[in-house]
Amino acid sequence: MGRTSGRTADETRRLALSAAARVIRQHGAAAPLDLIADEAGLSKGGVVYHFASKDQLLSALAQEQFDAFRAEVEAQLAHDDTGPGRLVRAYIRASLVPQDAEELRERFALITQLLTVPSVLELARQDDLRWSEDLERDGVPEPVRVLVLAAADGFGGAPLWATEHPERVRQRLQHDLIALVDRAIERR
Repeated sequence: MGRTSGRTADETRRLALSAAARVIRQHGAAAPLDLIADEAGLSKGGVVYHFASKDQLLSALAQEQFDAFRAEVEAQLAHDDTGPGRLVRAYIRASLVPQDAEELRERFALITQLLTVPSVLELARQDDLRWSEDLERDGVPEPVRVLVLAAADGFGGAPLWATEHPERVRQRLQHDLIALVDRAIERR
């Protein structure tokens, strides 16, 4: 079948994923594929051409979210930091990057809806297992690792509750969490 839209397959796929994110945030994961196709300006067949099922579309959308966070952490890896705790420190920095509160709430709403889909929940469990294994191998004692990651995750999610912390508080927390990691590694 020839292309008449002038878009590449990747562009069309991206269009469908973006439309799915908007529709799911507004209508939930049970929204029909027809609604997603309409939002994307595609036929239902056009969406199914790129995603064999709605489940596959939702799984791809969720995987995109998981991959985005992993990329944020990887972007925070310091090139001169090669020792134990490198990944934990990058995770802390990525979790504490200032975020647009509205964008964070939209992302959270999307992920919350996606997690109602059993195949997406399984993807989330696999992603969590991968993080657990990667972070465990990073050389930070478990009690400290669990504490600092929970603190970073909790602080990073504060805008979900309309809590705004001053920049100095964010910087201080980041400094203190990384210092805890470094002290725990030195004591080993």
